[in-house]
Amino acid sequence: MILGLLSLILAVVQRPISYICIPTTAADFMLPCSKVHDNKTNSSSSGHCASQGMVSLVSQQGIHQLHIFIFVLAVVHVLCGVVTMVLGRAKMRRWKAWEKETATTAYQVANDPMRFRFTRETSFGRRHINLWTTTSVYTWARCFFRQFYDSVDKVDYLTLRNGFISAHFSRHKTFNFQKYIKRSLDDDFKTVIRISPFMWFLMVIFMLIDIHGWYSYFWLSFLPLVIVLSVGTKLHMIIMEMALQLDKQRTVIGAPPVQPNDDLFWFGKPRLVLLLLHLTFFQNAFEFTFFIWIWYEFGLKSCYHENLGITIARVTIAVVVQFLSSYMVLPMYALVSQMGSDFKRSLLEDRTRKVLRRWHEDVRRKRRKQHPCKNTASFHTQDSRISMQTTA
Repeated sequence: MILGLLSLILAVVQRPISYICIPTTAADFMLPCSKVHDNKTNSSSSGHCASQGMVSLVSQQGIHQLHIFIFVLAVVHVLCGVVTMVLGRAKMRRWKAWEKETATTAYQVANDPMRFRFTRETSFGRRHINLWTTTSVYTWARCFFRQFYDSVDKVDYLTLRNGFISAHFSRHKTFNFQKYIKRSLDDDFKTVIRISPFMWFLMVIFMLIDIHGWYSYFWLSFLPLVIVLSVGTKLHMIIMEMALQLDKQRTVIGAPPVQPNDDLFWFGKPRLVLLLLHLTFFQNAFEFTFFIWIWYEFGLKSCYHENLGITIARVTIAVVVQFLSSYMVLPMYALVSQMGSDFKRSLLEDRTRKVLRRWHEDVRRKRRKQHPCKNTASFHTQDSRISMQTTA
């Protein structure tokens, strides 16, 4: 919707914008290339500005190119979102087997609610607690490197699952945590995949600071990498902090009772992590889009790619960020974000409504088979009551 609105606005204001004139010195300073190319366009707007000794802020041809850039950005952003979900779901696929394991007798015996153990004797304690975990530098360094080779472990999943169920349900209630995470991630991904007005504003800022000699895009390409590594480290640190809090109890009865708490997240706001991932995905899509757009409009060996090494480095960083955020950080976020105090009851209510609607359709189908020639007016009245109940 926003994409269509932007295209419409650009089409309406294309001519007025082309009549905005700026001094030649300002135009020369803001050039993204070291060479000035003559566009050979004798439009009325360029003549209007030339008569004043100035140049047009954006030519009509430039606005047309901006149209193409916005369209490519929207397409690439959606494609990156699809790749993100595919890689993330591939990493989360084994969680289904872990969830099924919770219904086995072996799991019930291992997590006997009356079983007494020292905290450090539990699998969760052995994984996260040792003599060096009290050292802040060691703990952060360990969390940083762990995201590359051991992002989500089985013991972490089962422990956080138990903490979530204990906080929001009865301890003995059966609950499919894996399906809840999947629905919760789908709900959060609506925020990640959309391009908000703020992101469009950032796109304008990025294009304005593309000035020759500043190497702005090269330095900006590191921002998504820094964000995704920081988020991944913080998510592992949250699990580590829960383990350290548990260690203060010295002993546990049953499964390790971790407590969901918003204070574990930055500024006590779990949603801040989602917003950072949103910014990362958008800027990474912008990096891919800019490379594709420049290649299409001006060629691979244009002045925009004077330093081919920097261009290759930027694209490589974007690919690395795409993989890290999709295959490592996103599954970790899907799990650890449940350790906030927020519980999305609406996801369960939506699921209940879908079940009721499905049951409603089955009832109608059976009635029609049993009474093919009978007047169905009474059925319609009963059906409307069921529909009102499911939508209430």
